[in-house]
Amino acid sequence: MPVAPPLPHPLLHPVAYVRAMFQRWWQARLPLIDIFTLTQRNVYILPTRPGFMLALTLLVLLVASINYQLNLGYLLTFLLAGCSLVAMHVCHATLRGLTLHLIATDPVFAGATAIISINLENKRNSTRFGIGLALLGSQHWSWTDVPAQANATVHVAFQPTRRGLHRVPALTAETRFPLGTFRVWTVWRPAAQVLVYPAPEAQAPALPLGEPRAGDAAVAPGPGSGDYDGIRAYRRGDPLKLVVWKKAAKADELVSRDTQQVQRRELWLEPQQTGISQTEQQLSRLCAWVLQAEQQGLDYGLRLGGLEIKPAHGEAHKRHCLQALAVH
Repeated sequence: MPVAPPLPHPLLHPVAYVRAMFQRWWQARLPLIDIFTLTQRNVYILPTRPGFMLALTLLVLLVASINYQLNLGYLLTFLLAGCSLVAMHVCHATLRGLTLHLIATDPVFAGATAIISINLENKRNSTRFGIGLALLGSQHWSWTDVPAQANATVHVAFQPTRRGLHRVPALTAETRFPLGTFRVWTVWRPAAQVLVYPAPEAQAPALPLGEPRAGDAAVAPGPGSGDYDGIRAYRRGDPLKLVVWKKAAKADELVSRDTQQVQRRELWLEPQQTGISQTEQQLSRLCAWVLQAEQQGLDYGLRLGGLEIKPAHGEAHKRHCLQALAVH
């Protein structure tokens, strides 16, 4: 779970401290649900700055009309006031009755952008205009119109900086349709979580040596190769992913990894093989090795604490290993 942002100092910033405490208390009272229907109980409305200016203008018009006994002034004042009341009702009804469905968020690597997809369901026989969604407290809004008796999908982005399981941040939806004189909004706390993998090391070293398979003689790598599975001269038709580009740049000739030798050894990835003492850096290097081994089509296993994932390859195996690294 992500750590809550620190509170402001109560003596240095008393107003910000009280505001932060109130926001935490208020958000803690909101239910954690992934399907959120907007009703009168969870939709709020307040005038905007243009709305307050309009109210001040109406007050001046009313005072002027009373002072000078202007019948047309009364007509204009009450006409504008009536339009404002209708706009308030329309604005509130634009959000009220809408149903928000959270779509499952795909796992991401730490530091990458996670995309939250929300499906907006409109059961009304009229279109809902100008509906925006954003992270609570963010100024980056995604706006859409929801057609009558139809759905619309909105995407909101956030960037988790730490690995692990993170609860989807609180979201807010709002509209100011039709006049912009009122702001109608709601706050939504989804119950879903986002899995964040460790950030893979940018310049990870070569894969470690494999262990001899049971019943097979040990196969040692070539002297000074520094690679897990040895190398051989490039052959026409070798996949590009098997080419050892670093050695090709040094030796000025193409060389490939020996896949036949790979089959005689088992590749196990363990924190002790990274040569790093810090846990987060170990996981970052293991994450990079998992991606390297998968890209090269190797069978690889993972030993992490008391967990042992047997050697295999494929998308499901890669996700299993990355998930283990994320929640370790």
